[in-house]
Amino acid sequence: MPEIRRLPETLVNRIAAGEVVERPAAALKELVENAVDAGATRIAVTLVDGGLTQIEVTDDGCGMDPETMELALERHATSKLPESLIGEGQAIERVATLGFRGEALPSIASVARFTLESRPQGSNQGWRRVVDHGDLVEEGPAALPQGTRARVEQVFAKAPARRKFLRTARSEYGACLDIVRRLAMARPDIGFTLHHRTAKGDRQVLALQSDDALPDRVAQVVARELKDNAVLLDMEREAPSGTMRLTGIAGLPTYNRGVADHQYLFVNGRPVKDRLLVGAVRGAYSDMLARDRHAVLALFLDLPSEDVDVNGSRNRCAKSLRLRCDRFSRAGTGAVREQAYANLRSPGAPITQVQRMRHRRWGGQRKLRLYLKMQITPSALRVGRLRTPIS
Repeated sequence: MPEIRRLPETLVNRIAAGEVVERPAAALKELVENAVDAGATRIAVTLVDGGLTQIEVTDDGCGMDPETMELALERHATSKLPESLIGEGQAIERVATLGFRGEALPSIASVARFTLESRPQGSNQGWRRVVDHGDLVEEGPAALPQGTRARVEQVFAKAPARRKFLRTARSEYGACLDIVRRLAMARPDIGFTLHHRTAKGDRQVLALQSDDALPDRVAQVVARELKDNAVLLDMEREAPSGTMRLTGIAGLPTYNRGVADHQYLFVNGRPVKDRLLVGAVRGAYSDMLARDRHAVLALFLDLPSEDVDVNGSRNRCAKSLRLRCDRFSRAGTGAVREQAYANLRSPGAPITQVQRMRHRRWGGQRKLRLYLKMQITPSALRVGRLRTPIS
């Protein structure tokens, strides 16, 4: 009979790292989320070669003392699950922080050279701990301002089978940039900077000030022209468990893209990728966009905590929404449509932008579909409310 035995701690961390640290962008996500949960007002991210060589995240949060730093590098040790919730049946569902598992730092440290420096408020000096692929190699005082600095180097250096599956520096940089963009949009009250270093030099990619208004932050991250080609959303719907609120900024149908890479969705302040949400967005724009075009938007959905399972699989990069599909689709689709139609100009207003496109749904290949900058409804076009001739 095979013998059942406990695995060594180092091996347990490496196994967990296979789930937590799939690529440099996954490690960056965990470090930035830790900085956000630490109460930081400024977060600086530095990438070297797209994160393949080095990732560094510096914040001005609460910081940690040496004893707390040692505990932070142990598995399932976290400050994000309050003592009042431990032991209760709905503890995890009521967690408001971005992370709570307490396995990110030890997992990262088991597959890379991880340097953690921190200085709490009121302390005269900081402290440094260096863990090289699971082994503590250095510990001592460090000079840094209040906050925490985390540096990840040599990712998968001792796991060549994992490293060969990493993509090029350009692809890994794109994944890291997407992570920072989404977290920056979720927290406009926090300032973000992003630097990327390559053999060609050092480039500042993002420089976002703290306490930005939501439309300004989204426009800075996505595209400057989005602010002038979008409508603000602020809708509420009642649900059996509480109030559902949808806010954000949605681009006009005339401002669209051939791919859906500029659709940013958030649930209770967490960036998510969820088919249900994407389906609601496509349904809202179905009468105003061709099938091969995609809207540009950033939507923030706030739900009662009991309707959201934050303990979803990391592989899906999403949270499980314990909602009935029909109820959510009506709320999401209806909110976008109602707010968009409420911003229409009068039906007789002059056409400022016309884009001729074939659309079989409107009766054959010769029919033209109008995309109007002031966002005229399809029904208004069909009943002939527009009298302005089209040249």
